[in-house]
Amino acid sequence: MLVGLGAVAAAAQANNDSGKVTPPVLESGNTTVSVDTILTPQQERTLLGDEDEILHFVSKDTLLPIKSPVKCRFISRDAVAKELRKKFDEDKGAKRMERSELVLKKFGLLDADFKMRPFLLSLLTEQIAGFYDNKTKQMNLLDWVPIDEQKPVMAHELTHALQDQHVGLEKWGNQEVEGVAKNVTEDNKHIANDDTDTTREAVLEGQAMVSFADHMLADSGHPGKTLKDFPQLTQQLESNAGDMSDSPVLARAPLVLQQALLFPYTSGLAFEEAVLVKNGTESAFAGVLDSPPSTTYEILTPTAYLHNQTIHNLTLPDIHPMLKDAGYEPYDVGVMGELDVRMTAELFGGRPLAVALAPEWNGGIYYAAQRRNATPAEKGTTASIALLYSSRWKNEDSARSFFDVFEQALPRQYNGLKRRQSDEKDENERVYSTREGDVLLTLEDRTVWVSEGFDLAMARKLRDAVDAANIPPGTGPYQQAQTLQPSHDLVGGLVHSIGAFGTMKVVLQ
Repeated sequence: MLVGLGAVAAAAQANNDSGKVTPPVLESGNTTVSVDTILTPQQERTLLGDEDEILHFVSKDTLLPIKSPVKCRFISRDAVAKELRKKFDEDKGAKRMERSELVLKKFGLLDADFKMRPFLLSLLTEQIAGFYDNKTKQMNLLDWVPIDEQKPVMAHELTHALQDQHVGLEKWGNQEVEGVAKNVTEDNKHIANDDTDTTREAVLEGQAMVSFADHMLADSGHPGKTLKDFPQLTQQLESNAGDMSDSPVLARAPLVLQQALLFPYTSGLAFEEAVLVKNGTESAFAGVLDSPPSTTYEILTPTAYLHNQTIHNLTLPDIHPMLKDAGYEPYDVGVMGELDVRMTAELFGGRPLAVALAPEWNGGIYYAAQRRNATPAEKGTTASIALLYSSRWKNEDSARSFFDVFEQALPRQYNGLKRRQSDEKDENERVYSTREGDVLLTLEDRTVWVSEGFDLAMARKLRDAVDAANIPPGTGPYQQAQTLQPSHDLVGGLVHSIGAFGTMKVVLQ
């Protein structure tokens, strides 16, 4: 199925006919209802006995050396549910993701009444297929996953084990700057460190998907053959991963959650295949781990990574005094990366537009502030949040397209939206009134500016200050964010947090 080979499908069907089926089908609200076929103790022992052989296969396939044995255990659904909740509560990325929920809603990527935590827990419960814990150095296999799916999952998770032995994943995979930025120095440190965890998650899952595919090829009668011999499989893998017919929770998830779950597997695999074909196995695995890409732009455009092309971060001036005087406190700051742009364009303009527009993105930052006088109840809503967002594009036509997409999305975000043409300075400016404050959209050359929630005068002051700090090279002083290894973009908290919980079933079908 996943690799599109008849032999694999036939083997899977033979096992299904023997009664070893049914991965979990769920669910309503927070309640998971499932009918599982549990592996027998003998089946578990047989699979554990295959671990060493699969580990050596993965090491040969990736050229990542085995430095120590990998512990392995089978766990039950109840144990997984408990582990998910524990990791969800403790994982710093998940906590930042919860904080970012309001920002995602303010951007219109989530509906205002959507509840992230219960839905995400249901989604993970449905999707988890196995996981490697880089703290305990243990591979965890699930005792209800059908036996014919276990070995490919083992190949996938043992790749993570070898990655861990090579670079130490606990530190390597968590580059994020913690805490809320309190001053301009911290603002720009967050911006400079705002895409790495998302990008590194794609590297880890992309590499593991190569091992997964190569093991499936070997098992289906193609020994010695790898993804390099069947480059068309990557496109098929991406296409099959979008089939959510057996994933009821994922099928009804918001687009941002669907894409956050799939991105590291599909785009990560395409990135790894490009490096693998161009530079070989050692470069695609150890080489990428030692010198990883730092932006989702490089993942989505592998030639940029291969040719050392980067997108320069925009930077923020010191807007804290203005915000303080206006009654706001810092809430969130970061990069609006190519992945975020692609999701926004797809949600509001459709997939063809997103595919055409996203590669034309050339940098973007956002800043969210919260009203200090907001009540505790109000602080749980987007009405307490004001947002500014500046994006730069490679050409004026793309900037205009994104400007139009963003404007067309506003009625969906705000009830009672009213345009105030009398307050607009020219045809490249839009001013609206909403129940959550003023909205200002500006198009200037290749830059699109958005302000939501700040009053009009404040929005223009912020726009002018940010624009002055980001004059393009060759036209005046140009400030560039300090050179640091970049952590996660707007949607990056979702990508990294979901990826940290383990391998997802939808990409293994």
